[in-house]
Amino acid sequence: MNALDYFNARLQATISPMDYLIANKNNPEAYVLIDVSNGPAHVRHTTIKEAIVIPEKELQSRIDEIPKDKEVIVYCWDVWCNTAAKSAKYLLEKGYTVKELTGGIAAWQEMNFPISKTIQEDDTENHCGC
Repeated sequence: MNALDYFNARLQATISPMDYLIANKNNPEAYVLIDVSNGPAHVRHTTIKEAIVIPEKELQSRIDEIPKDKEVIVYCWDVWCNTAAKSAKYLLEKGYTVKELTGGIAAWQEMNFPISKTIQEDDTENHCGC
């Protein structure tokens, strides 16, 4: 694969937080944003506002919650996490149109974009989602 093919493929498979915000603002009915983070609840307490939370380990059993008529945008923690890539691969194999949100929740928060809390801060003990 040459450099041009690589970057074309990368751009087809990913979307930046800013590009997602713009695209979603222009056509909100076209997208569904899914937080696929696994792990203990205390590291999953923050999610992108309006995202559906379906941990990657639950995708198979909850796939009926994901609309096939929308472009699915998946994300996890950060650039070093490959959970979103695994989720995207699985959904693509099931016939969905999917992109990975570049940088995950870490990039989103760095840009001060809207977030939500999924659990109470003090409700973090004994909730391993590994």
